[in-house]
Amino acid sequence: MTPKSGTGRGRVLYGCMGIGGSWDRTPYSAANIAQAEAAVEAALSAGITAFDHADIYRHGKSESVFGEVLARAPDLRERITLQTKCGIRLPDGDGVGRYDLRASSITRRVEESLARLRTDVIDVLLLHRPDPLASPEEIAKAIASLQQQGLVRHFGVSNMSAAQIDSLRAHLDVPLIANQLEMSLARRDWLEAGVLLNTSAAAANGFPHGTLEYCAAHGLELQAWGPLAQGRFTGPEPTPAGSLIRDLAERKETTPETILLWWLQRHPAGISPVIGTTNPERIRACHDAVESDPGLSHEEWYELWIAARGARLP
Repeated sequence: MTPKSGTGRGRVLYGCMGIGGSWDRTPYSAANIAQAEAAVEAALSAGITAFDHADIYRHGKSESVFGEVLARAPDLRERITLQTKCGIRLPDGDGVGRYDLRASSITRRVEESLARLRTDVIDVLLLHRPDPLASPEEIAKAIASLQQQGLVRHFGVSNMSAAQIDSLRAHLDVPLIANQLEMSLARRDWLEAGVLLNTSAAAANGFPHGTLEYCAAHGLELQAWGPLAQGRFTGPEPTPAGSLIRDLAERKETTPETILLWWLQRHPAGISPVIGTTNPERIRACHDAVESDPGLSHEEWYELWIAARGARLP
């Protein structure tokens, strides 16, 4: 896997958080497996071959159901990239919800993910969120061990700032290849942080300025979770931005979903959207974002940004 940061249009990944049934410990069902198979088939038909997981999704059931899909199609594993995350612990008998990037925890979560996914190697492991109590040296030791054992091929992070990534990289002998952040036309703090400097609105933004630039400079692929904004711009009651998206989609003979992904991919950091819908029709609607370069002009990109923010730029 080669990160695409700074190299133009990012790829599209399929996020598997929506498959696996309910967010509790109720066992998954045959219907949940069928839903996952339909989603995977739609993703493959759209040209998507990278699948994103996390050990906590549906209390592990997302990985387990995907493992069932792989078991039913033995040739599929060699055609796809499997990515998962660890580091978040849901509330359980051992304690409250927390972050845990101790070496023993990382190793155990990877072993559990491998078993659920029914595979012998994870292509990419992301550290899901920063753990304030974690030792970078201990994390580095776990990462080195997992790679030496052949259990994980590549490593990255999720929801981390430039400073946090830099602190971790100083102790690693292997590169970090990705940082996954929430990024969409609705969630724009990552973008606005760069233009709100020297304005009164800067303090309220909160996004650590320089993170995108750091990732691009150091070869970390920027992965955008939530890129379709949970249907906010493509629902039955169009907002001004939604109306513009539909108009652009009609003129360019594509879909509103593609316009939303093109808006991210048009950014020079080479953002890779991670779509999470389980609707096969919406998954297939992202095909043009997989196969085509972003078809938005400089002016159209800005029109979408300003329509979504509801105010002119500073």
